[in-house]
Amino acid sequence: MFFHPIDILIFIAFGISLWAQFKVQGNFSRYSQVPSASGLTGAEVARRILDQNGLYNVPVEMVPGQLTDHYDPIKRVVRLSEPVYLGRSIAAISVAAHEVGHAVQHKEAYGALALRHTIFPIANISSGIAPYLILIGFLLGISSSLGSTMIGIGIFLFSAVVLFQLITLPVEFNASSRAKKFMLSNGMIYDRESEGVNKVLGAAALTYVAAALISVLQLLKFVTIFLQSRDER
Repeated sequence: MFFHPIDILIFIAFGISLWAQFKVQGNFSRYSQVPSASGLTGAEVARRILDQNGLYNVPVEMVPGQLTDHYDPIKRVVRLSEPVYLGRSIAAISVAAHEVGHAVQHKEAYGALALRHTIFPIANISSGIAPYLILIGFLLGISSSLGSTMIGIGIFLFSAVVLFQLITLPVEFNASSRAKKFMLSNGMIYDRESEGVNKVLGAAALTYVAAALISVLQLLKFVTIFLQSRDER
């Protein structure tokens, strides 16, 4: 239960995740020192793209912290960290445009985003319950009816978490793609600045890929152990 050959792959995936987070911090710091040719702040870029897409009622707010930027689909507000909100760098405008990409997705009812919003409550609850159900089930014994049932329910709930993270991938990649197109088509960045934008947003996307990979491998481990144990009964 506590060690499985798949754990080796999980450790590797964790290593990728840590490396991706390091790249996010490194690329953001690096391109925070590179001013954008447009001279626009992250807040100005966000406001312009929102207005160009008819989202006049979506406010842009500043929040404390670093890399705390996000789009709130419930209150319909784009929140940018201070370095992004006030910054005039490649990093600042890239992150701002990415978050606005989510707001535009919301307006257009982008399929993957709508599905993610739908399953979020289930995934949020499942992420806290599933591991305990699986652990308790194995402690009770897979040969027992109660133990087997709890493991099965735990795996089912954990599947919702994995599904949520997999759906997050196209949502994030699409938002980044929209961000680059918005900025290029509106003269907010020039072709020579695209490399910096790609590095800032690409590193962030890799963190989501690593998180999804870890969850998929964990689910595979649970299912494999469950099925092997049942076969041995």
